[in-house]
Amino acid sequence: MLTSSMGYNGAMSAPHRAAALAGRDILNAGGTAIEAMVAAAAAIAVAYPHMNGIGGDGFWVIHRPGQAPVGISGCGRAAGLATPEWYAERGVTGSLPARGPLAALTVPGTIDGWAKALALVPEDRRLPMSDLLAPAIALAKDGIAVTGNQSMTTAAKLDTLKGVQGFDETFLVNGQPPAPGHLLRQTALGNTLARLAEVGLDDYYRGEIAATHAQFLADAGSPLRLADFHLFTADQVTPLTVTTGAGQLYNMIAPTQGVSSLMILALFDRLGVRQGEGFDHLHGLIEATKQAFIQRNAELGDPDQMATPAQDWLKADHLDTLAAKIDMDRALPWPHEAKPGDTIWMGAADRDGMVVSFIQSVFWEFGSGLTCTDTGVFFQNRGAGFSLAEGPNQLGPFRRPFHTLNPALAQLNDGRVMAYGTMGGEGQPQTQAAVFTRHVLFGQDLQAAVTAPRWLLGKTWGETTTTLKLEDRFDPALVSALKDAGHEVEMIAPYSDTAGHAGAVVLHPEGLIEAASDPRADGAALAF
Repeated sequence: MLTSSMGYNGAMSAPHRAAALAGRDILNAGGTAIEAMVAAAAAIAVAYPHMNGIGGDGFWVIHRPGQAPVGISGCGRAAGLATPEWYAERGVTGSLPARGPLAALTVPGTIDGWAKALALVPEDRRLPMSDLLAPAIALAKDGIAVTGNQSMTTAAKLDTLKGVQGFDETFLVNGQPPAPGHLLRQTALGNTLARLAEVGLDDYYRGEIAATHAQFLADAGSPLRLADFHLFTADQVTPLTVTTGAGQLYNMIAPTQGVSSLMILALFDRLGVRQGEGFDHLHGLIEATKQAFIQRNAELGDPDQMATPAQDWLKADHLDTLAAKIDMDRALPWPHEAKPGDTIWMGAADRDGMVVSFIQSVFWEFGSGLTCTDTGVFFQNRGAGFSLAEGPNQLGPFRRPFHTLNPALAQLNDGRVMAYGTMGGEGQPQTQAAVFTRHVLFGQDLQAAVTAPRWLLGKTWGETTTTLKLEDRFDPALVSALKDAGHEVEMIAPYSDTAGHAGAVVLHPEGLIEAASDPRADGAALAF
C-alpha cells in the first residue's frame, strides 16, 4: 500500500532526489523551510535543467504560524525594448519565437524571489548563503548523472534547440543528447553560484553577473539590456484566496494561472460530489476546468492590463453563476486555446510550523535554449507567452507575460496546512485539483493521491492534441462513461510525464508532517 513519508522535524518534496536531500540537510542544520527551499531550488536548477534554471522565474506561497500567508512573485518583466514594433523590424509579426535570442525577452526573476523570501527569515537566525548554495555548487562542479527524463526530453526537442547559441556546448555530448547516467558537469554554472554565495544574490541584477549577461544577450540579439536587470525586483504580494467547504485556499496572483486553480476547486465545491474516483468526481472537475479556462484564456494577463482583478473572479456570486453552467451529465464541447509550459514544484515544512509552496520554471524545456557559456545560465522563453495582438497579454515594455506557474497552499478547517503543486503547463490546475480532492475531500493517503491515475484536458508538456487524456490505469467502465458523456478521450501511458510531476507536504496541528512525491519524476519525499 502506498503511504506518505512522515516525521516531526521537517519535510521536503521535490521532483529530483538531489534537491530533496539539499533541503533536508538545511532543515537538519536548523534552517527554516524558506532556507531549505532556496537550497533545493539551487540544487534542482543544476540537477533538472530541462525543467528549470536560474535563468527563469519563481513563485512562492509561504505559511507562517499566526500570520497571513504571503506570496513572492519572481515574475520577470519584458525588456524595455520589447514592443511589437521592435519585433516587426526583425521580421516577427505573427507570434513570438519560442527559441533563440528573440525568445529571451524577460528578465529572469527567480533569484530575486529567493532574496525576497530569505528576507522573511530573521537575520540573526539566517544561515550563511554559502551553506544554502553549497549543494548546488558541488553538483554543478562535480557533475550530475543525467536522468532518463532529461535525456528523453533533450532528444524529443533537439530539432528546436540544436544550434541555439551556447546550448550544444552545455547540454549535448558530441552533438547528441546525453545518455541516462552520463556525468554532466556544469562548471561555469557552479562558478556563478559560488559568486552569488560569496557576494550576494543582488549581483545577478546589479553586479558582474548582470553585466556579463546583459552584454551576452545584446550581442546575441535579445532585446534585454543591463538597465532591465538593474530595474528588476521581485514583489512580496498578497496571494489570491477563496473559501471552500474544506478550508481557505491560496494561490499566486496574475499573471499566473493561480486564479484558475482556485476557481476549479471552488466550482467543484459547489457541485455536491460526495465520492471520489467515480464519474461525478472526474467529470465534475473536468467541467469546472473548462469554465475556469474559458475566462482565463479571455482575460488573464499582466494584472496592470486586466479589465477585472483576478480576486474578483473568486467572488461567490460569480462562482455560483459559472457552477450553474456545468452539466453533470454532458461534456461541454472543447477545445479552447491551450497554454503550454514546463516547471518544477517543491514543498517544504519545518519543525516550527512554516510551510512553503514553491515553483520555478524556464517555460518550455530548456527555455529559449540561449545559454551564456561564461556563466552556464540559459534564459527562459517565458516571453513567448506574450501576444502581439491587443489584449491583456499584449507584449509591451516591462509587462509581465501569462504564467502557467502557480504554487498552491491550503489552510484546512481541521488545522492542517497543505502545500501542493506540479509541473505541466495546462495541466497544473487540473493535477492540483486531482491531488487536493483525493486527499482532502475523499480521504486518500497523501502519497496515494499523488500516485493515482490522472487526467489532462487539452495541450501540455510535449503534447499537441486537445483531447481529454487519461492515464491507462482507470477503470474501463469509467472511461466508457466519460466517452458516453461526450468527452473526446485519448489514453496515455500509465505513468505519463504528460500528467505532470506533482508533490505535496501536509503539516498537522499536532506537529506531524507528511510528504509525497511523484513516481512520474525522479524525486523524493523526505520527512524525518
